[in-house]
Amino acid sequence: MRFRNGFWHLDDNVTLFSNKEYFETGAKNGKFSLFACSNPVTCRNDTLNNPVITTEITAVQPDILRVDVYHHKGCVNEKPFPEIPVISEGLTGENSISSGNLKAEFINGELVFTFKGKELTKRFSRLSGCMNTPAGTFMAEYLTTDIGENYYGLGERFTSFVKNGQKVEMWNLDSGCSSEMSHKNVPFFVSSKNYGVFVLSYGRVSFEMGSEVAQCAQFSVRGERLSYVIIAGDTLKDVVSLYTSITGRPSLPPKWSFGLWLSTSFTTDYSEKTVLSFVDRMKSENIPLSVIHFDCFWMKGFQWVDFEWDKDMFPDPQGMLEKLHDRGLHVSVWINPYVAQKSHLFDEGARKGYFLRKDDGNVWQCDVWQAGMAIVDFTNPEAVKWYQSKLRKLVDMGVDCFKTDFGENIPTENVVWADGSDPLLMHNKYTYIYNKTVFSLLEEMKGDEAIVFTRSGTIGSQTMPVHWAGDNVATYSSMAETLRGGLSLSLSGFGFWSHDIGGFEDTTAPDLFKRWVAFGLLSSHSRLHGSSSYRVPWAFDEEACRVTEFFTNLKMSLLPYLWKCAEESHSTGIPVLRPLILEFGFDDEMIRYLDREYMLGPDILIAPVMREDGLCSFYLPRGKWVSMIDGSFEEGPKWITRTYDFFSLPMYARENSVIPMEEGGKTVFHIFNPSAELRNRIPSEYKEAVVSASE
Repeated sequence: MRFRNGFWHLDDNVTLFSNKEYFETGAKNGKFSLFACSNPVTCRNDTLNNPVITTEITAVQPDILRVDVYHHKGCVNEKPFPEIPVISEGLTGENSISSGNLKAEFINGELVFTFKGKELTKRFSRLSGCMNTPAGTFMAEYLTTDIGENYYGLGERFTSFVKNGQKVEMWNLDSGCSSEMSHKNVPFFVSSKNYGVFVLSYGRVSFEMGSEVAQCAQFSVRGERLSYVIIAGDTLKDVVSLYTSITGRPSLPPKWSFGLWLSTSFTTDYSEKTVLSFVDRMKSENIPLSVIHFDCFWMKGFQWVDFEWDKDMFPDPQGMLEKLHDRGLHVSVWINPYVAQKSHLFDEGARKGYFLRKDDGNVWQCDVWQAGMAIVDFTNPEAVKWYQSKLRKLVDMGVDCFKTDFGENIPTENVVWADGSDPLLMHNKYTYIYNKTVFSLLEEMKGDEAIVFTRSGTIGSQTMPVHWAGDNVATYSSMAETLRGGLSLSLSGFGFWSHDIGGFEDTTAPDLFKRWVAFGLLSSHSRLHGSSSYRVPWAFDEEACRVTEFFTNLKMSLLPYLWKCAEESHSTGIPVLRPLILEFGFDDEMIRYLDREYMLGPDILIAPVMREDGLCSFYLPRGKWVSMIDGSFEEGPKWITRTYDFFSLPMYARENSVIPMEEGGKTVFHIFNPSAELRNRIPSEYKEAVVSASE
């Protein structure tokens, strides 16, 4: 949120109680405190009618410090509030506190954060503090930006990858992939100076990334208190890993989920016959298929959700599921957290108090999406059990997982939650408790096989994979937007990510479909899904079938490598699909801005082709690189511009990499630039495996 009219003046009707003059600092009981008044104190009389801003800094764990800033201490802490586990005590000095190598210090009248003695950022004190506006009271912090410093992250964002100059609002909306809004808002940004800032709020945190004041990253929350943590490390990987150590690391998805998912698509006509024909055609085209997904219309229209199969289209759902399982497939079905008025579940849910209510006691309803729909209130434990009981029957029938759609656009005005939560804070958190309801049931019934396919997210949602980008469009521009969103989301610790191959809206042109197939099948998870038309490859042309066959088989051969990357994500929080800055750092200035290519795990660089003519410009960082498509060598750093056919794209293995692949039922280790040391990196249990060396 912006409070200023240029640098020197506040907006009309805005007053600021700032950290203008620090009059006391001190450390006690593992806490470093600073007290600042808003007006200078020249005599005792100036201590009257002079608001005070208090800052308290504590240690969370090595290299993580928590900062709590408040105006009026007695204001009730927000509820819900992300709990941050504390496992370390800070080392306090006369004017400082440190945890590991991260230090907060009061130097020359300023609060300064350093890592290993090097300044990261500092508070711009006379700008920071309590803002009183016509819209209410806000706490705002301004942290200084260094020359050449770049910011990234803040959830899944489809705008420019580098966030400098952007205003970013943490407010989940059903927004598509082509605007500044997002389905997944995470109040955590990272800096090219290898630190991150995580604001401890599910509410509408507002970020001004060098946009209100060019030399500051500013963030604000409504109320009298602002809490955040600052995280630092030697590398950006350290920062992301530390962030997930306090917010949760991704669960390990089942191995079958890494194969190709085929959806019925959204508003298309489909029945059991249609679905089985798709499955059989995929087999005849030699395209390996892992999951069949039934989108919304597995239930009758106007009554989502009732969790009942449309018997006109699916007369024997259990028998159909058995046929699909017999073909070696897993089954996903679409659900959402809303209950339409026509659903037979509506009266039961309303009677038992399982829906979000208005402050007059009536059920909150609207006609957006589903006529007269209500929202399940997952803050009510009985509503959680009720919702899970409906899903349990589907799992018993043979459903393997759920696409947990929606969970954004949660109302905030004149509504009452069962546990008394603040509606403004529940807006974003709702997606977390919704998906937790579903994921925990699958953990109970499926154990390690638990997985959801979800669109919305917030703090901690990364613990319940997989997330997909949402409603993109069938254009090359949207393909690029989608990748930007995935790169930004990865820096918030989301280890597993997917997107609708070919775009969700509109019907994809054959050339775009084939290009997007390569991108989609070289992501952690891969799904063919559309809105009003099928995304089966034969709907485009014969070559689309062959391209899909080629890249699906390529991905299947990479499953040992992808599983290794998945285990890394599960144990460290480092995502499978990642921007180059996460792997190579910031010494190479060129890498800071790359958003049309990515690393798939630590060793494979991918640059999707995003032009109709097949031309692709991409950058190879320093070192030797081997094309995994044609075996050619390149040495970076350099830009390369080439034209690619539909069976190729820039896909390079970095030097000194050992990439396990599946070939002929064996795990084959491809060693690039082999040496004795590299050969020793092969796990002992695979000593009998074939080794392929690329010279």
